[in-house]
Amino acid sequence: MRLQQPIWPRFLPTATVLTLARLGPIGRKLPAPGTWGSVAGLLYFTVFFFEASIAANVICSAVGAYLAVALCGEAEFRLGRKDPGEVVLDEFVSIPLCFLGWPLLARHFPAWAVLLAGFALFRLYDITKPFGIKKLQDLPGGWGVVMDDLAAALVACGTLHLGRIAWMLWR
Repeated sequence: MRLQQPIWPRFLPTATVLTLARLGPIGRKLPAPGTWGSVAGLLYFTVFFFEASIAANVICSAVGAYLAVALCGEAEFRLGRKDPGEVVLDEFVSIPLCFLGWPLLARHFPAWAVLLAGFALFRLYDITKPFGIKKLQDLPGGWGVVMDDLAAALVACGTLHLGRIAWMLWR
């Protein structure tokens, strides 16, 4: 199966594509744009996903991931660079996946601690790209831009849940 870059963003003005892919000024004007895009994603999670079920999180994240693949891939093409650092929509849409099973995580720890741990783990895995995550960047177009972030978020989620289980067993 060959992954195709969605074509609908080709019909959008360049300013629109780049503004969405950069999350406005976040990707363009702030230092460490991936970190700031992740902070925006954390706010996105707390506002829209805090009370959401796992199914709602997965469905909304899948829609967000599709939009990110389309827009990030088109931004990559228009900027003429592979996975440009200023494109941060991928981090933004991935963060909610760090907190799948939120009620289980927040039951035993303060919400702020879980949010901080999830954010830190996501950034760690997004930057270091262990466990084959780096290989996902080789996917074509927006798929390569987004899939490594989705994988980093899922690994962060797994790490949070393993930490919760370890805490429950050894406390």
